Amino acid sequence: MKRHLWLPSFLIIGLVVTPAAFADADAEREALAKVIHEINALDSLIKRAEANAEQDSRIRFRYDWLRQDLKNIKDGIQSHIDSPRAQPRSFPPLRGDYRR
Repeated sequence: MKRHLWLPSFLIIGLVVTPAAFADADAEREALAKVIHEINALDSLIKRAEANAEQDSRIRFRYDWLRQDLKNIKDGIQSHIDSPRAQPRSFPPLRGDYRR
């Protein structure tokens, strides 16, 4: 059962790490919202793996750490989605007259 947990994890990592050129910010935000949706879908798989874990095992998987890491990832993505769209920076005016 533990092996099934890694497949969705690799798919999500592939979505996040895969370089993609988005045509506009809306498409990027939509794709990131889908990543959050997929991370949320992992919760049932994590619960199932945790329920099947051997309680007497000498080395135990830290599901609480996994959940916290996924929460941090989701929070970071959500923060990016919620941030105001970048406005053009204002620069000081150019002098323009280069003669003395």
